[in-house]
Amino acid sequence: MDHENWISCEKTAVLQGGFLLAGQLCQPRSLADLEKGDWSRVEQPVLRAVAEVCGGARAGTPDSAHWKKKIICILWSKLLGQENGVDIDARWREDPLFPAQEVFPSISRAVLFQLVQAMGCSGVYTELLKCFPAPLLCVELSRLLEHLRRDSSPQDAQLLLEVWWELWKDKRHSLQSLDRAFAAQCARYSSPSSELPCQAPKRLKTDPDAPRPATCVPSLLFQALREIESHVNSPGLTCFALSNCLDTLYSSFLLEHATYTKGTDLHSLAWEVRLREEYSRAAGPRLEEIIREAQRDQAAGRSRSPFHLEDMSLLQGLRATCSLAQAWRSRGLLKIPDAEVLGSVTLRLKRSLLLVIRALEDLLGSGGLMEAERHDVSDLKDQLKDLEVLALPDPQCTSAEMARVAMAIIDHRLEGHEDVALRFASELDWASSGTEWISCLERNKEVFQHKDLVLKLLSTLAVMCQLEADVLQCKKLQSIIADVFSELPLLCKNETLVAVLASWGPGGLRGFLPQALSEGFAEELNLAFNSIIQSRAEGSMGPAVSAVARVALQDPQATLRRCCHLAVVNLGAHSLLAQILQQLPGLCYPQPGAGAPTGESLLCGCLRDAVWEKLSSSKEEEQFLHFVSALMDPVALPQEAAVEPLLAPEEVLRTFVLPCLSPSSSWRLELCLQLLLAALKLACRPRVTHWVMSCSPFPLLFTLGRLLDDSCRCWEEPADGSLRTSMETKELLIQALNVLAELVGQEVAAAPDSWSRALFWLYRKAETLDWTVRLRFRPVWGAHFKNEVPKSLLDVCELPEQDWCPLKMPQYGPGTGLLAWAECCCYSDSMQEKLLSWLSLNQSQAEDVRMFSKGLMVVLTQVLPCCTMAEWARLLGAVRALLVSGRLYVPYSLEYVDFLPLLDLRPLATELRLSVLLLRVFQLLCGPSCAAWLSAGGAAHVGRLYAVAVRGMASSLLEKLPAATAGDCGDSAAALLFALTQVFCHTLHVQVMLPGPAESLCLCALELVTQCQAVLAAHPSSSSALQRDDMRHFLTSIANNVQSVEMRTALCQKIAQL
Repeated sequence: MDHENWISCEKTAVLQGGFLLAGQLCQPRSLADLEKGDWSRVEQPVLRAVAEVCGGARAGTPDSAHWKKKIICILWSKLLGQENGVDIDARWREDPLFPAQEVFPSISRAVLFQLVQAMGCSGVYTELLKCFPAPLLCVELSRLLEHLRRDSSPQDAQLLLEVWWELWKDKRHSLQSLDRAFAAQCARYSSPSSELPCQAPKRLKTDPDAPRPATCVPSLLFQALREIESHVNSPGLTCFALSNCLDTLYSSFLLEHATYTKGTDLHSLAWEVRLREEYSRAAGPRLEEIIREAQRDQAAGRSRSPFHLEDMSLLQGLRATCSLAQAWRSRGLLKIPDAEVLGSVTLRLKRSLLLVIRALEDLLGSGGLMEAERHDVSDLKDQLKDLEVLALPDPQCTSAEMARVAMAIIDHRLEGHEDVALRFASELDWASSGTEWISCLERNKEVFQHKDLVLKLLSTLAVMCQLEADVLQCKKLQSIIADVFSELPLLCKNETLVAVLASWGPGGLRGFLPQALSEGFAEELNLAFNSIIQSRAEGSMGPAVSAVARVALQDPQATLRRCCHLAVVNLGAHSLLAQILQQLPGLCYPQPGAGAPTGESLLCGCLRDAVWEKLSSSKEEEQFLHFVSALMDPVALPQEAAVEPLLAPEEVLRTFVLPCLSPSSSWRLELCLQLLLAALKLACRPRVTHWVMSCSPFPLLFTLGRLLDDSCRCWEEPADGSLRTSMETKELLIQALNVLAELVGQEVAAAPDSWSRALFWLYRKAETLDWTVRLRFRPVWGAHFKNEVPKSLLDVCELPEQDWCPLKMPQYGPGTGLLAWAECCCYSDSMQEKLLSWLSLNQSQAEDVRMFSKGLMVVLTQVLPCCTMAEWARLLGAVRALLVSGRLYVPYSLEYVDFLPLLDLRPLATELRLSVLLLRVFQLLCGPSCAAWLSAGGAAHVGRLYAVAVRGMASSLLEKLPAATAGDCGDSAAALLFALTQVFCHTLHVQVMLPGPAESLCLCALELVTQCQAVLAAHPSSSSALQRDDMRHFLTSIANNVQSVEMRTALCQKIAQL
C-alpha cells in the first residue's frame, strides 16, 4: 500500500484538525475516555471535517465512500493497536496503517461507533467487520451491540438493523487494498485473550462461574433486538427488523426445505431499481451500480447463512420473531400507512414472509418434525400468515422498466445475466418495442451463445414474423441469430439443429418465415457449398462445417438436398461433404416428416428424393455409392461417447435395396447390391444382435437366391423380354448372398429357438431354387438341414453322409456326376479343397483316367459359360490340381510345331497341358455341336474368362524362369520362349474360332509377345539370330489369321520387334 496516499494530502490535515478540536472540547477528559452520552460535545468539529473531506472529492481522487472507509479503517486499526498493547516499534514495522494512525489522537470505542452512526456508513463498517476472523468478528460485534444497548435510541436500532442486514450480504466482487491491509492487521490481533471482551483488562484469572461469551452471530443479533425493541418506533424500522429476522431464519434453517428456485426476479428488481433511483437521484450513481446493490439485497435472504447457529433453534427463532411481531403489532407499527405501501422495506417484508411461510409448509409436509414440534411450528406459521403486510398488492412495474434493467444487466455482465438473457430472448413485447432490444442483442452476441438462447431467439423471430413486425428488423434479427449460432460449439450446434427439426420440421424456420425474409437464401446456399467445394476444405474443416450449419439452421432439408446433390455430381466432392455431414449428426437423426416413412432420417429422405431417382451415369452411381458408404461409417464426435453411423445401414437397406430387388427394378440392381454389400460389411457391436436381423433377413435371403437362380446364364436374353442380369451383377449377387448367409447363420446358431420358424420357412421356399443356389444357404442351415446335391454326384465323390443328402433331379441323370462336382468346386475355395480330396478315381486304371479326362473336358464346356470370374478362378484351380496330381490326362499335340525341341519342358508341363485342354474345350464349344447354344454375348463372356486363364498361365510360366544371376539359364529361357509361343498360338486359335472381335484375346496375345521380348532381352544367349528369325516368321504366320485388320497390324508390328 502506498503510504503517501494516507498521509501526504490536505484531507488528512483537515481530519486531524477536526479531531484535535474535538479533543479540546471534551477536556478535562480525553477522546480515549469519551462515552456515548458525551458524543454530542465533540460531534460538530469531527463531522464538519468528515463532511469537508468526503464531500469535496475532486476528479481523480478517491470518492466519498472510499474516504469514509479510509477514516473508519484508520481509527479502528488504531483502536485495535491500543487495546492489544502492541509495542510501538512492532507496529511501526508491521502495520502499514501506522503512519496514518499516529496523526490522530487516541479515541474510545464510543467515538468510533457514534462516528459510524453519524456518517451513515454502516455498510462500510460491516465490510471492515467481515475482515476479522470468525472468533474476533463475534467479539467486535458484541462490542458494537453493547454500545447500542446502552442509552438506546431509534438511531441505535437503525444502525443495528443495517449492520445485521449487511452481514448477510455477499462481499463485493472487488476487494480493495484497504480491505486487504485491514484484514492483515485483524489476523495479527487474533489471540486467545482478545476473545474475552467481558473480562476486566487487569484480571489475571478467569472466573469459572462466569458465562462464556456468545459466539453465535444470529443469537447476538436476536438478543440485541429484543433488548431494544421498544426503540423500534416506526413502520419502516418494524418492517426492516422483521425482514432481518425472517431472512436469518430462512437462510439458517429453512433453505434446504424450500422449493424456491434461485434466479433473477426481474419484476421486483426493476421496481427496486426505480425506488433507489428516485431516492438517490441527486447523487446519481450509475444504473449498473444500483442494480448490483439491489441484487445483493435480493440474494442476501435467499443464500445460505454465512454464520453457524450454535445457541438457537428454529423454534426459538420463530418464537422470538412472532413475539416481536405481536409486540410491534399491538403498538400499531404493522399497519402500513398508504404513503409506504409500496416502500422497499415493505416489499422486502412481504417477500420474506412468503418465503418463510412456504418453507414452513414444506417442512411440515416432509414429516421431519416430532408431533409437538409440528404443533408449535404450525401455530407460529399461522401467526405469520395473519400479518397485514401479506394483504398488500404486489408492486407494478412497466415492461419498459424491466427491459431497461435487463439490458443493463446483460451489457455489464451483472450477476444472473444468463437467466436474464433467457427471458430477454423470449420477451416479445421488448423485441417489438423498438431498436434498443435488437441493438442490445447485437452488442452482446457472446452472451447469447447458448443452445437454449438461440432457440428462444428463433421462436421470437417466428412470432414476430407472424405478427407482421418490421421486415428490416426481422432480417437484422435473423442475421444476428445466424452469427450467434455460428459461434456455438459443435455439440451445441447439433443440439440446436435437432431442436429446430423437432419444432419446425424438415423445412426448418424458413417454412414459417414470410417471403421477404426467405429471399436470397438460394444464393446463400449455393455460395456456401460452392466455396467449400472449390477450396476443398480438408485443411480447414471447422469453417466448412460452420458454413453448412449456418444455412442448415434456416432450412435443414434444402441444405441436405443441396449437399447430397453436389456430392454426386461434383467429381471427388463426396469425401469432403461426407466428412462435413459427419460433424453434423443433428441434421440426420430420425425426424418424421410429411410424406416420409416414420423413423426415416432426414438425410436418407434427401438422398432418395434429390439423388437416387436422378442418377444419370455410372460415374454418378459410383460417387453415390462412395458417399453413402462414408455416411454409414461410425464416427466418434468430440464430447460424445457413443459411436454411431450418420446413416444407419438398416435404413439404407430399406430405402435403396429392398425396393429394387425385383425384375422390374433390375436396371439399378447392381448399385443396390453394392450398397447392400457395403452395409453388410460394416462391423457390428459385440454381444448385440446384428442389425440385419431387424430387416426381414430370411425373405431377403430368398429374394437374393431367386435372383441368382434367374441369372445362371446371364449372357442369355430372357424369353419373356425382361431385363437380363449381367455377369458382374451375378458376381455381386453371389457375394451378397454369401455374406448375408454367414451373418444370419451366426445369429441363428446363437439363438436357434428364436429363428426356427423362419428357418423352416426359408427351407420350404428354397425348394423351388436350383440346388447350386440352395447350397449357398449352408451357413444358415447349420445343423438343421443337410447339403442337398444331385444323386449322381455320389458316383464320383465319397461324401460324408452326416452332412450331405443326395436328391434325384431329372436334369442330372447318369453320367452327370462330374458336372455336379465341377459346379460344387465353383462354390468356394474350402469346398473345392474338400471335393478334390473326396473325388473317387482309380488312377491305376488307364481307361478310367482317360474317360475321366474326356468327361471333364465336356463338363468344362458346359460350366464355363455360366461361371463368373471368381467361380472360373476356383474351377481353374481345381483343374490345375488334377493336372499336378496326374488324375487329369491331357496329351500334348504337335499342332503348332513340327517336332518338339530338345529342351526340358517338364517344369512347364502343367501350363502347356492346361493350355491344350482349354484349346480343346473351345474347339468343342465353338464346334458345330454347340454352335446354336452359345450366343454372341456368351462368346464374349467366355472369351474374357479365357483371357483371364491365359494371363494366369503366362504369369505361372514366368515365375518358373530362374533369375539371371543364378548362372547359365539359357535352356530354361529357351523352354520358356517355346511355352509362351505355344500359348500365343492357342490364344489366337481361340480368338479366330470365337464369333465377334474378341479383343480381350488379341490384347492377351500382345502381352505374350511383350513377355517373349522381355525374356529375349534378359537372356540373349537363349536363342540364336536364326532361331529368332524363325520365331518371328512363325508368330507372324499365326497372327495373319486374325480377322481384324487393326489387331493384325498391331500384332505383326509387335512381332517384328523381337
